[in-house]
Parts: sequence; C-alpha cells; structure tokens
Amino acid sequence: MHIQEWLETIPAVSVYALVGVVIGLESLGIPLPGEIVLVSAALLAAGHDGINPWILGACASAGAILGDSIGYAIGRKGGRPLLARMGGKFPKHFGKVQIAMAERSFQKWGMWAVFFGRFVALLRIFAGPLAGVLHMPYWKFLIANVLGGIVWAGGTTAVIYSVGVVAEAWLKRFSYLGLVAAVLIGITSMLIVKNRANKAAERMSATSATVPAAD
Repeated sequence: MHIQEWLETIPAVSVYALVGVVIGLESLGIPLPGEIVLVSAALLAAGHDGINPWILGACASAGAILGDSIGYAIGRKGGRPLLARMGGKFPKHFGKVQIAMAERSFQKWGMWAVFFGRFVALLRIFAGPLAGVLHMPYWKFLIANVLGGIVWAGGTTAVIYSVGVVAEAWLKRFSYLGLVAAVLIGITSMLIVKNRANKAAERMSATSATVPAAD
C-alpha cells in the first residue's frame, strides 16, 4: 500500500504525530523516509478537509528541530565512536565515505551546512549527530537548526499543499477542459485541413494553366 493511501486510513491527530515522529527520528540520525512521509501527508491535506496544513507544518517543524537537537546532544556525548557504531548498523548511510563527505561540508560551511543540510537527504540524517561530534557551538547549531527546520518542513508542506490544491481543482474541471480542448482541436484541425486543400487546389489549377492543350 502506498504511504498516502495508508495515511488516509488513520485519524488526523495520528497523521500529525506520525509526521513529527518520523521526521524527528530521521533528524536524530535514524535513516527514515521523513521527506516522503511529509510530502504524502501534505498531498493528503490538500484533498482532506480534516487535516490542517498549518498544524501539519508545525508538527513537522517541531519534529525536525527536536530530533536534530537530540541528535546533537547524542553526538556531542558519544563522539566519533558513535559514528563508528552507526556505520556498522547503517553502512549505506554512515559509511566512511559518507561521513568524510558530510564532515568536509560541515568544516567548510559550518552553520550553513546545518541549515541547507535539511534539503539534502544524507546531510539531514547527519546534521545533528555530526554537529555534536565536531563540537559546533550549540547557539550556532540551534539558530541554524530552528531556521532550517522551519523553512524546510514548513516550506515543503506549504508548497506541496498548494500544488495539491491546484492539481485537485484541475482534475475536478478536467471533463469540461477536456471537452473544450477537444472542440478547439477539432476546429483547428478542420481549418488547417481546409487551408491545405485550398492551397493544393490552387497549385493544381496553376499547373493545369501552364500545360499546353493537346491537339
């Protein structure tokens, strides 16, 4: 069953909680499809009056900020041995190559890596724990974490919800639009064919006029 279809079977409160928990766990450092769940929930809100997009966006933002903060605390306390253990459990996400790439990003960009890391699946998982391991000052991490969480989670919810509403409106009018389009295409095709037929007739007439009559 598709995630969106499954979300339709549970109450709105459970949808809010699920989105917040999944995104929180992903931000904490556990590889989960947080973005897929958020996008599916936002699309569901676009066609479901019982789900408030504002509450959904707030829950997603809260989950992102809280999860990243917990991940930071765990990373600061656990240090590099923590990354090594996570690499053993999730080699595709916390392998040496991934860790090295994320570490270079953090060392080069600092707070911006935390902020923009929200929009990159790999860095979204790494942001909290790695910032803690590298002992980034907490106040810098908190600012980037809060702003990034709100912009990513709230912005994603707003954009997907708006697109979903527009798409749903188009689908509702599709039969009328289809009828109008079919009529316009039919008229246009008829005019094109008639125009080409007239030009072909003119060329045939001109050709006949230039050919001498037979004796």
